[in-house]
Parts: sequence; structure tokens; C-alpha cells
Amino acid sequence: MALPNHIGIIPDGNRRWALKNGMAKEDGYNFGLKPGIELFKLCEELGIKELTYYGFTTDNTKRPASQTKAFTKACIEAVKILSKENASLLVVGNSNSPMFPKSLLPYTVRKKFGTGKIKINFLVNYSWEWDLSSIKNVGTKNRNSIICNLHSSEITRIDLIIRGGGRRRLSGFLPVQSVYSDFYIIEDYWPDFKPEHLMQALKWYKHQDITLGG
Repeated sequence: MALPNHIGIIPDGNRRWALKNGMAKEDGYNFGLKPGIELFKLCEELGIKELTYYGFTTDNTKRPASQTKAFTKACIEAVKILSKENASLLVVGNSNSPMFPKSLLPYTVRKKFGTGKIKINFLVNYSWEWDLSSIKNVGTKNRNSIICNLHSSEITRIDLIIRGGGRRRLSGFLPVQSVYSDFYIIEDYWPDFKPEHLMQALKWYKHQDITLGG
């Protein structure tokens, strides 16, 4: 099977899952942790080289305080768990904002844990506007100069984006790295993620015509 080098994950549907199961919206984020870690382990076994998780955006922080607190806590816990795995871990987001968790500041420089077998990028308090903001100071604007001046410049081009929850949108997810990404939708809410979802996505990806615009 032809595997993507880099998979992006948009773990959507946590709040809708919570409501469906008779819980408050904010309760859903904690249930999205286990699927995310399971996905990491599957990708590690398969030999995927890089994995990027969409934690939360600056727009998400406009939600009620109970939800903001819950998804921030979930992201901190996810990074803590991943730091105990064989991962080269980087957190990317606007760390100058008060909404950025102070406990994640050490991870804004890539850190190797264990064998560092798989690169893990975690977007926290991220926005595409922030990511692209430094480009305005670039003199000659070409593809290479734009990529090198992104705040997310350490993150490589994404081959496959998998989004849970059935919604068909990128929601500002790494607009430069996702230009030629193939986009696979899981109809189930993210807390209901199962290994077969990943295998189905990879099977689908195998049949895509990867031309990168050529």
C-alpha cells in the first residue's frame, strides 16, 4: 500500500458526540483523547513519518469559558501523553497570547522523546492569519520564501487530511501545507474513531491521483 508521508488530523465532532450521549458539550473533548493516541500508535506501526493534530484555534477560544477550559486541558494532556512516546514533538500556535497554555511553552521548540521515530505537530491556539502574518515582511515573495517565513515552517507538506465528524471544510488548517492534500471525511464523530477508519482512509488514498498540480 502506498502510504502518505504526512497525515493531518482534524478531530471534529466532540461536542456533538457529547450532546448525543446526554452530556454537556465540554465533556466531549476528554473522550477525544483516547482516539487520538490510538491513531498515533497505528501510524507509528505503519511507518507514517509525520502526523499533525489540529488542537484548537484562536477562533475556538471565543466559545464559552467551560468549553475553552475543557479543550485546552485536553490538548495539554494529549501533549503530555505523546511526550512519553517515540515522538519528535512540536507545538505550533500563537504563544504570545494569554490563551496559549504556559505549560506547553517548552514544546514550541521541537523535542525528541524516545527514538523520536515519528514527527508529531500539535496546533494549539493556531490561526491561519497568525501563521501567515510574517510574510508581509518578506521582500521577494516566491514559494520558498513564503514557506520559510511561515510560523509553521517546520511542518512539511501534508499528503492526507482526515477529518472526523462529517463536516467538509478545512477550518483554516495549515493553508500552505494543505494546498495539495487529499481530503478524507469520517462521518462518525471523533470520539467514535476506530482503527478501521484509518485503514479505510489509507485504502482510499492509495487510489488517488497524486500530481501536486502537475
